[in-house]
Amino acid sequence: MADTSARTLRLLSLLQTHRYWPGTELSERLRVSSRTLRRDIERLRELGYPVDARPGVDGGYQLAAGAALPPLVLDDDEAVAITVCLQAGSQGAGDGLAEPSIRALGKLVTVLPTRLRRRVDALRAMTESAAWTAVPLSDVDPAVLTDLALTCRREERLTFTYTAADARTSTREVEPHRLVSQGRRWYLVAYDLTRHDWRTFRVDRLSASSTTGTRFRPRTLPAPDAATFVRTAIGARRPGYTITAEIEAPTTEVHTRVGRWCTITPLPANRTHIEMTVDNLDWPILLLGKVEAEFRVLGPPELVVRLQEWGSRFSKSAG
Repeated sequence: MADTSARTLRLLSLLQTHRYWPGTELSERLRVSSRTLRRDIERLRELGYPVDARPGVDGGYQLAAGAALPPLVLDDDEAVAITVCLQAGSQGAGDGLAEPSIRALGKLVTVLPTRLRRRVDALRAMTESAAWTAVPLSDVDPAVLTDLALTCRREERLTFTYTAADARTSTREVEPHRLVSQGRRWYLVAYDLTRHDWRTFRVDRLSASSTTGTRFRPRTLPAPDAATFVRTAIGARRPGYTITAEIEAPTTEVHTRVGRWCTITPLPANRTHIEMTVDNLDWPILLLGKVEAEFRVLGPPELVVRLQEWGSRFSKSAG
């Protein structure tokens, strides 16, 4: 029965892509006979999922488009991925997305199985965002993220092997504090018991992690929050650009749109000065465009050149 249920969930997961699946391909993926596949399709129909069938040698199956479906079935990785995306939306990924993202995230957590709910809720609670991107894109196993989040929440010491940028490896024992999503990367902020100092660790360079079973009393992070700590640590390691600009808009309006990504200073005559440090010139262009007001770039010169290139392409595209 357990095998049948797992196979049915797998079949439903494939059909929910709404593509047309030849029967032979579905049978191969599920490693069952065509007869067993037909029984599984009927089982889904009995559960209320409308599955269209095409007979014949090239026949196959497709979930009916536009049908009112029962709740989606998510595996562990899919649930974690959706949580990360909704978390980005709830933290201001785009105008008007924050409130519905928070509502959707709350609904998702309440309907998950207890085991998965605990992991997803830990990831939600133990993650901070240092700078928005749609979703961090580094190659990190979702199970690793949820394991680290649970360890942060339990306040339990952690050991792992870490590979530095120069490819040297070392074994670390740390007191984990928070996960931070920064650009395309995930970072673990932790107190390093060997170096006796706070450190940031790229999660994609971390392997062979295990908890020691030893609980610890949380230390005071030398920064307002983990996201600020990561921004400072990365800024100290990377050569970047300091962006400064004057925006022809009131400070309150600028703060509402882009305040979490830059330092804002009020200027006379309803103008605003902004400053940020970045390692990529495309991001500040997007940010300045998001303000929807006239602006003047004060520096660096490289940003002015990049703006001219973008402006030329956009002008041509607009005819």
